[in-house]
Amino acid sequence: MLHHGAAVAFVILAWWLSTGAILHAAGRERPRVVPLMAAATVMAVAGFAALWRSTGMDDLGGVYLGFLGALAIWGWHEASFLSGVVTGPMRDACPKGAVGYERFRAAFLAIRDHELAIAATALVIVAISIGGDNRVGMWTFLLLWAMRITAKLVLFLGAPHVAVQMLPKRLAYIATYFRTDRVSAAFPAFIAGMLVLFAFLCMEAVNAPAHHLSISATVLAAFLGLAIIEHLLLVLPVSDAALWRWAMPDRLCPLCSTARL
Repeated sequence: MLHHGAAVAFVILAWWLSTGAILHAAGRERPRVVPLMAAATVMAVAGFAALWRSTGMDDLGGVYLGFLGALAIWGWHEASFLSGVVTGPMRDACPKGAVGYERFRAAFLAIRDHELAIAATALVIVAISIGGDNRVGMWTFLLLWAMRITAKLVLFLGAPHVAVQMLPKRLAYIATYFRTDRVSAAFPAFIAGMLVLFAFLCMEAVNAPAHHLSISATVLAAFLGLAIIEHLLLVLPVSDAALWRWAMPDRLCPLCSTARL
């Protein structure tokens, strides 16, 4: 039980520190883009190396190495998006009066290149990991990707309490694609699906035949639990901005008081 508690604490700390570091570096009004992306690229390369090395490790070291590798790779995508390097061809506010497919198309074009980059990275990670003994890095990245997609859909379809104060000013136009006048009808279905997966991972953590597999499931369950909480904060009148106040320089979005796109 001690190892499981340590795994949960490790996931929370890694998530909090890594997210805060990226928000701080990429969220400045005038970020040093070249040094930032150079550092993010070095971290991503190290992440790929760690993830590749972890696939052949069937112990706790492999679990944590794979998880950190996936997080480092994901950090490159976060930094490139928040700094405005990789977003999409649409860099304007949502066209007035746009509804239905027109609004969806404009919203997708605002983040298209970011999405394609993540998809390409996911394919590489799957190719690296699929034949390995330890796939926690692969599942961590795929879980991040899936939760990012559901969060984007919730923001697009309806989330009344989006804490967009973590959105840099240069990306203020992204907020115009959010719908804040209602809770999306799809939201309960998203949460239900996440809870089913969370319960499955918890059962795997209890019933896994090997200790490192049990900790792998615990790490993924803890990470998914954080994602569920973040989704709930999109619709509940509670903001998580205080968690990141230490990391946010004075460059907040003028349209609002991230949504993690």
